[in-house]
Amino acid sequence: QVQLVESGGGLVQPGGSLRLSCAASGFTASIYGMSWYRQAPGKERELVATITYAGGSTNYADSVKGRFTISRDNAKNTVYLQMNSLKPEDTAVYYCKADRGWRRDFWGQGTQVTVSS
Repeated sequence: QVQLVESGGGLVQPGGSLRLSCAASGFTASIYGMSWYRQAPGKERELVATITYAGGSTNYADSVKGRFTISRDNAKNTVYLQMNSLKPEDTAVYYCKADRGWRRDFWGQGTQVTVSS
């Protein structure tokens, strides 16, 4: 069964850090580019970060640049999002996605990140 399962979300104070994980199963994620998205209530889902299938190139939204780092461990079939210096505006449900080109993308169920004092 094809699955992407996010974990690592939770409640954190402003300035704190979290590391999200996205574990893939049922397919080999290493052959796909991977992305993290987030969606806050009342807002559109936005792209946070992307990483190529080999992990050699990354891109970030301006709002998280310098604070978040996307990485992958293809041996573990897992993608990570290290989030530092978190702000209340980072509060959202975070989703990972496998970019399958012309085919239907794979999405995880999401993990809640809440940044609040």
